[in-house]
Amino acid sequence: MKSAIRVVASSFSAIAGLASIEHGYFETLQGNVKPNSIMISSIGLPCQPDTVWYACEPAMTIIPNFFITGILAIIVGLIVLIWAAAFVQRKNGGLVLILLSILMLLVGGGIFPPLIGIIGGVVGTRINKPLTWWRAHLSGKPLLLLAKLWPWSLVAFFLWLFGQWIIGYFFNEFLTKSGLLVPLLIIGLLLLTVFTAFEHDIRDDNRIVVE
Repeated sequence: MKSAIRVVASSFSAIAGLASIEHGYFETLQGNVKPNSIMISSIGLPCQPDTVWYACEPAMTIIPNFFITGILAIIVGLIVLIWAAAFVQRKNGGLVLILLSILMLLVGGGIFPPLIGIIGGVVGTRINKPLTWWRAHLSGKPLLLLAKLWPWSLVAFFLWLFGQWIIGYFFNEFLTKSGLLVPLLIIGLLLLTVFTAFEHDIRDDNRIVVE
């Protein structure tokens, strides 16, 4: 089993599930109210998207009711969390996570959480699979640094994911005016973690073959 790949798939998907539950909780607090559009703010009034760096946690929903949207986001988030913890390594486990993440997107689970879940699911499709394409494109001494960055890239991702809330608490105006800084850092660390995980497992496979 590709150990680093499994860790990335499970941890990314678990984070997505937890975030969906959190979005759903705030959506239920808005009650039996019809959203004005398919795009919504998970956190309702008095939160103002233009005044806080997290923009009141944007989401989308095809359900014309905040309370039902929230309940569904919580349920889907719980399923994703359970699947990520116990079933991601199974046949088609990654594909199931991708489909659940898409469903999460449609029922108020946020914008970034489903993206993180989809990436986790894509990575999960490579568990117990030959890394032929990756081996051909992620090999050679120049890329050895990627393998050495594991698991610190994952640690950095988690530190920023949770640390941004602390930074935002003290420097809300800075993050609000920074535009794409927060999403770019998240996406950048996501991709870095994926590449380091694949390179780590490729190096491990090569070591096993040599031995």
